[in-house]
Parts: sequence; structure tokens; C-alpha cells
Amino acid sequence: MEIRAEEISQIIREQIKGYDKKVDLSETGTVLSVGDGIARVYGLEKCMALELIEFPTEHGTIYGLALNLEEDNVGVAIMGEDIHIKEGDTVKRTGRIASVPVGDALIGRVVNPVGLPLDGKGPIEAKETARIERIAPGVIERQPVNEPMYTGIKAIDAMTPVGRGQRELIIGDRQIGKTALAVDAIINQKDSGVKCIYVAVGQKQSTVAQVVDVLRRHGAMEYTTVVSACASEPATLQYIAPYAGCAMGEYYRDRGEHALIIYDDLSKQAAAYRQVSLLLRRPPAREAYPGDIFYNHSRLLERAAKYNDEKG
Repeated sequence: MEIRAEEISQIIREQIKGYDKKVDLSETGTVLSVGDGIARVYGLEKCMALELIEFPTEHGTIYGLALNLEEDNVGVAIMGEDIHIKEGDTVKRTGRIASVPVGDALIGRVVNPVGLPLDGKGPIEAKETARIERIAPGVIERQPVNEPMYTGIKAIDAMTPVGRGQRELIIGDRQIGKTALAVDAIINQKDSGVKCIYVAVGQKQSTVAQVVDVLRRHGAMEYTTVVSACASEPATLQYIAPYAGCAMGEYYRDRGEHALIIYDDLSKQAAAYRQVSLLLRRPPAREAYPGDIFYNHSRLLERAAKYNDEKG
């Protein structure tokens, strides 16, 4: 049998041309220390701020949020139980900035700050996601506040009306009805086409359940999404809850619709951010709050806006 070198060479060339093997490259690191919901990770040199970090464990994958990008390590706030994470464990970058599902699939649902359902009604069938952090619209893109958003409370609507695109602070002592006022405003949006997002931060689970029950009895859950980060949840989830709810509301605004979002309340979110910041060894300021706590809230509240006609 004659062996033809040219034919063999041609076959090898064709096989090389058709060779297509995808190589999955992932940057990995090592846990230096872990405790109090914070992990110090070495080796993630190209990690991005607010990137999701994977902690593979025997009990499933736990995710964390990269908050401190230091010269020799990364400070990761763990969004779950840290008892299964040990020193020396391997972690992986995901390459994804923290995002949440958005869209009409969230209407009538109770979810946590990463978009996982809490109401036992099955998975969220959302087709789109949005980053929890986003730059607020500029001045040119905004429209003056000239259209009222009726709360259903005559004293407010007649004397100090709330406009669409406006931010309003509800302030007062405990147990005087701040949450009740906000819930009434949500109920009053029925048949107005306004989508509502209620963000509960640091509340008791029973309190959130009562709010959901009131909204359901008045038919308000037909146009409302509840984002819940209860007091028993990790501080990281309580910190990102308002940003997640804001991203869900921006989905409707960007499509020419109106949305009302309630943050209940930002004082507890500030306390959660203080806890995370102190554990990350960030320098404290007045009352141990970090120096950027005001920017933390202003960049959230400035995302609420009414677009001009060109932007929709």
C-alpha cells in the first residue's frame, strides 16, 4: 500500500482549519480571610467595581459584591451566609456587574434585591436585566416638574402636591403613619397607568407581609413590585436594595411610562452601608458613617427624573 504524503498533509491541514475548541478562561483568586460577611480575596487583578464574585462551596455557589479594589487584594461583601466559605478557598470572577431582572414579569411579585422570588410563585421569567448602578440623567434630558402625581390624600394633593419626576421626603417619628401614607399613594395609582415599586429595607418580615396583604386586598399588586431586604438579610443585600428597585423603575421610565418608587426606609439602608464600610476598613466620619454616605443617597435619588419629549 502506497502512502501519499501530500494527501496526509492535506487532510491534516483541513482538520487544523476546522478545529474549533472554545477555551474558557476565568480569573481565579484565593480567600485570604473571611468573617462578618466580608471576604478578602487575593489574585483578582482585573476585578471591576461592583462585579459579582463566585464562591463555589459544597452547599452551592455563593455570590459576593466587589466593593474594595485595593492594591494587593479585593474586599468582597458576601450576599449570603459566609459560614460555608473558608480561608484558602478558590473564587472566580464572573465578569458581570451586579444586575437585576426587569420588566412586566416582576409585576405582582415579591423579590429580594438580586431578583430572586420570595413569594413562592415560581421563578421570574424576565427577558431583560439592568445594572443596579447607573448614572443619573443630565439636566438637558429632564423635563420640568409640571404634572401632578396624586397621592389620594387631599391635604397633600391640595396644599403641597407631588409632581412626576420629583423626589419627596416623608419624615417623622416612629409609628405616626409614614409607611401607611406611602402605601395609600400606591393604592391611589390604580387605573392611572403608573407602575409602583415598594422597597422594604431592614423591616421585619411580618411588617412586609402586612404591606403586601394590604396591597393585595386593594388590588394594588396588579401593578406593583415589592423588593424586600429584611432585617435578617445580610447587610450587603440591604445596601443594594434601593438601587435594585430603582433599576426596575427605570425600565418603565425609559419606555415612556411612569413609575412610583417607595424607599422604606433609607435610614436603615444607611446603617447597613455603615456596617459594610466599617467591616471593609473604610475611614469613618461623623457617627461612624463613611464620608460618602451623602453621595450614596444623592446618586440614588437623582436617578428619579421625568425625561423630556425627545428622550420619551
